Amino acid sequence: MPVCLGRNAATSPTDNGPTHDPAAAKRHPTLFRAIRRRQNPRLRRSDIMVTDERAVKRAVKAASLGNAMEWFDFGIYAYLAGTIGRVFFPSGSDTAQLLSSFATFAVAFLVRPLGGMVFGPMGDKVGRKKVLALTMILMAIGTAAIGMLPTYAAAGFWSPALLIVFRLIQGFSTGGEYGGASTFIAEYAPDSRRGFYGSFLELGTLAGYTCAASLVTGLTTWLGSDTMDAWGWRIPFLVAGPLGIVGIYLRLKLDDTPAYLKLEEGNVHISEAASTVEKTAHGDLAKIFRQQWRQLVLCIALVGAYNITDYMLLSYMPTYLSDELDYSESHGLLILVATMVVLMSIINQVGRLSDRYGRKPLLLAGMLGFFVLSAPAFVLVQQGSLLTISAGMLMLGLSLVCLLGTMSAALPAMFPTSMRYGALSVGYNLSASLFGGTTPLVITALISATGSDMMPAYYSMAAALVGVIAVAFMKETAQQPLEGSPPSVQSEEEAAELVQAQTPTPKF
Repeated sequence: MPVCLGRNAATSPTDNGPTHDPAAAKRHPTLFRAIRRRQNPRLRRSDIMVTDERAVKRAVKAASLGNAMEWFDFGIYAYLAGTIGRVFFPSGSDTAQLLSSFATFAVAFLVRPLGGMVFGPMGDKVGRKKVLALTMILMAIGTAAIGMLPTYAAAGFWSPALLIVFRLIQGFSTGGEYGGASTFIAEYAPDSRRGFYGSFLELGTLAGYTCAASLVTGLTTWLGSDTMDAWGWRIPFLVAGPLGIVGIYLRLKLDDTPAYLKLEEGNVHISEAASTVEKTAHGDLAKIFRQQWRQLVLCIALVGAYNITDYMLLSYMPTYLSDELDYSESHGLLILVATMVVLMSIINQVGRLSDRYGRKPLLLAGMLGFFVLSAPAFVLVQQGSLLTISAGMLMLGLSLVCLLGTMSAALPAMFPTSMRYGALSVGYNLSASLFGGTTPLVITALISATGSDMMPAYYSMAAALVGVIAVAFMKETAQQPLEGSPPSVQSEEEAAELVQAQTPTPKF
């Protein structure tokens, strides 16, 4: 696991007086400037964490695979929305069934803030990995239970009522997932590669969605719509049980994050301002809202724009193709799967770019992409041919991947270590509840009310405009230590360079 250089290292000759290594400072200027702004007195070698690359990769793999399984479970419902509407809400028109199905999809997001308020502070108190294992258990139970529910024809009112109950369990568990998983990876990763390693979390999200869409498409093609309505829809939900067990095992095998363990030891050498934050009670919601309210507002705006564009493309688009453009359900899902595979192939490179050029330029590119390209993309999609639909979805996908590959590194860095899990979970899930889960429902209702098939584009453009404003107010955090945590580097040589590069009055 990542380790911290021992206390005895603090007595080494490099700690006996300020020295300066211009070559080292030139190699790591951003990191050095950030440390000097925040370290008082001078940084000691014992304050620097040196990561173990193998441990980092194990942590990233476990968090990403767990995230993939979590979003596989959640994505199944979105891709079976039409079938769910027919099975659990049989009365009414096709539009009424779809609205009922998407309303039940949105219900899960109503309890996500509650889940964030429970699991987030819990993760700050008892550790990241235990809470992440618990969220996976609840998600697996909720998803598998949906697969065993009686249909409306068999149980009447109790069928949709029970569906809502287990959707609430899914939403409650998801409230602790993203904040915890992104915090877990951010606190394991070295400062210089946090964007790259963080991008694997969203690679897991795309993989989960891709597997869910592929399974639903394969079953629909193999069994046919009538058989899917009769019993085939149960299979994807029932697969969640065994997958959940695998994810729980992977997460429980890991140690907690080095930053959290270091905080628990109470020997992090940080600035007076950061020390004040660290002395606050872990996971205290009142203090989170009181001390972090500015960052929470910024997080909500940023995540709102991100979630609207994300759910519009990854969750709603297949339904848009089938219900609004009378396109085959299977063909729409296949095009989405192909788009997600392309995004998966480049998302890690986006993470690398965010480490090199900063989070803000990549986030701004993604937001501006949606603002400028949404309308042309939907015009292409409405042409109805395989080529134009694929081109339109790829335009949206390339804009989205700029957000996906950057957000999981940018968001955890907005909050201090002592309340990072809690604050991020609260901010992220409040925004996801208001804007993310409601996206399919709102777009469907807007199309029904206006008769315009361009409403998804206009909705995305409005969200992107909010996102551009939010990015403008963000602080750049690439290549910088997490607030309230010691610097994290990849080798002891880098740690020595950090110490040697310090001077009482540095000039760059």
